[in-house]
Amino acid sequence: MADPQAVRAVLEDLRAEGDALDGLVAGLGAREWGAGTPAEGWTVAHQIAHLAWTDGRALLAVRDPAQFTAELGRGAVELGMAVAEGAAAGAAEPYGELLARWRNGRGLLLEVLAAAPPEARFPWYGPPMSTASVATGRLMETWAHGEDVADTLGVRREPTARLRHVARIAVRARDYAFSVHGLTPPAEPFRVELAAPDGELWTYGPPDAEQRVTGPALDFCLLAVRRRHRDDTAVRAWGADADAWLSVAQAFAGPPGKGRAPAADGGAA
Repeated sequence: MADPQAVRAVLEDLRAEGDALDGLVAGLGAREWGAGTPAEGWTVAHQIAHLAWTDGRALLAVRDPAQFTAELGRGAVELGMAVAEGAAAGAAEPYGELLARWRNGRGLLLEVLAAAPPEARFPWYGPPMSTASVATGRLMETWAHGEDVADTLGVRREPTARLRHVARIAVRARDYAFSVHGLTPPAEPFRVELAAPDGELWTYGPPDAEQRVTGPALDFCLLAVRRRHRDDTAVRAWGADADAWLSVAQAFAGPPGKGRAPAADGGAA
């Protein structure tokens, strides 16, 4: 059975991650909201609009799982197209209205997740997700798109312990990452050792695994949300399968996108 205290902790981290990004964009003017981000064709407004759209989808999945599932079954929501349309529609709103809508939506989602049974499972675009997993997924996306905004504004955000949620998703999504790239997932478990922002070591997998990945947690998370090219990180692999993973690692559902080019190439979306 899910631990209610653990769910509450994830929800508090989700709230903090949203507030951190809110603090970056709340004081921006029209010029900054319209500034292009490293994601090709997306402005700062597109980034926030995407988060508002996805929060809305998560809200529907939790409040009305049957309707969410029915829409998926009817093909009413093709993920890639829907993401692009949701971002474009939101980016066309006056930025004050978009900001208010994002704030309202993420607040509602926090409320319904807090009221949901910890052991509940909700439909999503991949496997069903638990209450904690929905919150963790939203935190991961909020942080990832926040990186796009921070890069656009030239702001360096200090990494926090909230990255442990992103790292855990990326490790658990190892086989999905291989599959979405058309590759067969390795049969053997990997050992992952990450240096956390506070100096702690986060470890995943058996200590004696032959395939290993090590490095700073921040770099690993940036790689897993495809906001950095692996050549621009200090993440290292031992073993051919582990090395292959670093080229396809992905913590989010859906197509991998173009990712970033190495910084030496100018950095691409």
